[in-house]
Amino acid sequence: MFGRMRLRTQLLATYILLLIISLSVISVAALVLVGVRPAPNESSYNRFASIMQGLGVRNFLSGVTSTPGVGNGNGNREARMQEMVEQMGRYAEYSDVRVMWAYSRSGETLVLYDSMGVYETGDSIVLHVDKDYVEDRELQSYLTRNARQYYGDFQDPDGTEWLYGGVAALGLQRLAPARYSEAASIMLVAEPRPTVTLQTVLGEFSRALLPPLLQAALVGLIVSVVLALLVSRGIARPLQSLAKAADEVARNKIHEQVPESGPREIRAVAKSFNQMSAEVRASQEAQRDFLANVSHDLKTPLTSIQGYSQSIMDGVAKDPAAAAQIIYDEAGRLNRMVVELTDLARMQAGRLSMKMNALDVGEIAAAVGQRLSVVARKKNIDLQVETGPMPHIAGDGDRLAQVFTNLLSNAIKFTPEGGTVVLKTRTRNDGVEIIVQDSGIGIATEDLNRVFERFYQVDKARGPKRGTGLGLAIVREIVQAHGGTISVSSDGPNQGTTFTIWLPSPQLSTLLARRDLMGDS
Repeated sequence: MFGRMRLRTQLLATYILLLIISLSVISVAALVLVGVRPAPNESSYNRFASIMQGLGVRNFLSGVTSTPGVGNGNGNREARMQEMVEQMGRYAEYSDVRVMWAYSRSGETLVLYDSMGVYETGDSIVLHVDKDYVEDRELQSYLTRNARQYYGDFQDPDGTEWLYGGVAALGLQRLAPARYSEAASIMLVAEPRPTVTLQTVLGEFSRALLPPLLQAALVGLIVSVVLALLVSRGIARPLQSLAKAADEVARNKIHEQVPESGPREIRAVAKSFNQMSAEVRASQEAQRDFLANVSHDLKTPLTSIQGYSQSIMDGVAKDPAAAAQIIYDEAGRLNRMVVELTDLARMQAGRLSMKMNALDVGEIAAAVGQRLSVVARKKNIDLQVETGPMPHIAGDGDRLAQVFTNLLSNAIKFTPEGGTVVLKTRTRNDGVEIIVQDSGIGIATEDLNRVFERFYQVDKARGPKRGTGLGLAIVREIVQAHGGTISVSSDGPNQGTTFTIWLPSPQLSTLLARRDLMGDS
């Protein structure tokens, strides 16, 4: 859905969607709260006040407390009560309300009349008074001084809830039976407690809550637009710089760098891009050096071969045997170069097969040292071999011998007469470490990071004894193929050089694990 949108549009759409969801949740919650809330009683109470005023409750109460022209006999009292009952019944039918007449004495309220007939004369009823409702002023001004308004609710025997409004006044001497002569007369009008309908809820919601929600939506929309602009700008600018730099690199402008700014994720991408760009530059530089070196290293022996061959063919060679020997040596050098290039290519492609066996590195190092000791003695170099039985490793003996031979040969080659070369082995970090150290010409600091590159040679001199420049690159590939590491260190020219190889030893790891286990037990 958002895949083809611009980042700014996606952010704006996301913010608006979140805004809509939030307001929808708030609206539903508000509707639920309004729906479960009981309907307000005020409107019913106000209606009761109007009904009682229209009913002539003052005249009714006056008739209760004093009945001119009527004696105090029980017959007249009953007749007056019957007349009032009939009057209330007619009004109840006319006004579509429930009209009741009751009296209260000593905290008990008894029913005299109920227009619905639910309560019989003399039945007890419990009237709850809503003390929070203020009396209706207009009705109160209409009533006599001894009359008071009451509003609240009561419940029928079947559980039906009713709201009522009533007026009570003292005085039932003339109408009530003698045992209630000091009771308070109460006239009530009632209707069922109103329920909250959906229409009521929606009406109240639209009246009270919809305007602020619309205002919140408008404010949220404005904030969403502003945030979308700010956030998209903060994200888009670094990405645009990154895209521009990537285009430049694609056009072979590999020196492009991007600022590492913006959110953490963008900074990580920018950092990775800069590292990639640096690697591309290094790779291209290595490729240029490789082409320059390989062309020179191929051209030099080929030129020698061609020149000496021509001199032999023309019969001008002073020493044909020496010329033939030079041709043979140069051809051998070319052959070694081709073989080493082939091996290196296979190693880097992971296609060079290794014959892995359990090996004692100490034995291999000692054998290589013994073999090259003759070369060291010819140069009057003190070759020290410090090795002994080592934990077995999994490796290819021939390839490891090639590694040690290359490093030790270079150390002897670049160490002047009277110098020292040390070859030693030791256990270290769940593996074995092989160190080749010399007191030779050393390596400049700027060359340390490049000595393992193809055709890179610290000794820039061109001569017949010059190597192919592939030896250390092959050494590194062989060491890495064994799961090991190789590093070089030197304090500078004429300060000697140290090569350090580390190879993992499964046997040593097992022995250390067993020792730790026995120590814990």
